[in-house]
Amino acid sequence: MSAGKNGLTYAEAGVDIDAGNALVERIKPAAKRTARPGTLSGLGGFGALFDLKAAGYTDPVLVAATDGVGTKLRIAIDTGNVDTIGIDLVAMCVNDLVCQGAEPLFFLDYFATGKLDVDQATRIIEGIATGCAQSGCALIGGETAEMPGMYHAGDFDLAGFAVGAMERGGELPAGVVAGDVLLGLASSGVHSNGYSLVRKVVERSGLGWDAPAPFGPGTLGAELLAPTRLYVKPVLAALRAGGLHAAAHITGGGITENLPRVLPEGLGVEIDLDAWGLPPVFGWLAQTAGIAEAEMLKTFNSGIGMILAVAADRAEDLTGVLEGMGETVARLGHVQPGPGVSYRGRLA
Repeated sequence: MSAGKNGLTYAEAGVDIDAGNALVERIKPAAKRTARPGTLSGLGGFGALFDLKAAGYTDPVLVAATDGVGTKLRIAIDTGNVDTIGIDLVAMCVNDLVCQGAEPLFFLDYFATGKLDVDQATRIIEGIATGCAQSGCALIGGETAEMPGMYHAGDFDLAGFAVGAMERGGELPAGVVAGDVLLGLASSGVHSNGYSLVRKVVERSGLGWDAPAPFGPGTLGAELLAPTRLYVKPVLAALRAGGLHAAAHITGGGITENLPRVLPEGLGVEIDLDAWGLPPVFGWLAQTAGIAEAEMLKTFNSGIGMILAVAADRAEDLTGVLEGMGETVARLGHVQPGPGVSYRGRLA
């Protein structure tokens, strides 16, 4: 092949292969600390291997989930605070898996940017590794895509892919009946949904990301970047204890849209809004933009990040299990005949 007259290189076109290789080397220790039984290969291959038998499964059913972080990324990019956004990415996937009754086994990430900043990417992927370690999930691979011309300077996007497993017959939801008690697990803040509305509220408030947060001790940007809570280990503990019939991850659509997804046809729920206190961040959002209560409940988690439907005679014991795992638990109401979600009390 001719050497060519202009000697143009891939790097001059905007893609630095050496930077990509340097990133792989930088993140190997982070990935290694997420290793768990079943992990067979490290980073760098064309694919990643996982041994279900070594993970302890006899007759497994696999469950897969994929998600992103949404426009919460915009705040991370604008503030330069990218250290925990990877936790959000993992949580949005593995919290969904556990709602199916599955134990998350492994995770892969997709990181895309216009120009690879190895230090920035390392911080992001170390956050992903932290989320994986906290949920017992191995980070076994991923993809870094440097795509000049596709993203503005400094911008990036993230997607996550998680695979879990359960023994055959262990799927959730299962056995939900009228009279089941609803246990709500507290959220750590806005989590990772509704941020297009959050950003509109901030714009209306006139505050910058570096302004003191009106609802917390840090800056507005830092408070709104509080990472999504990982519910995997507490929910799995409740599942193993017996009496858990369904779990709903409260993401986009809020309580109103997500809870019916785990209920059999003909059953609904009544939620007592006085059963928990509305975290200050949600009160500030609602007051600043005049957001109606129904809109809050249909957009945000409003302080409840996961809802479990449990057998009435197991509610007290499972509350103890969950609180023993560090969860703040509220008894929200019960499953009842008739479709839909009804509310009593006030969200305040």
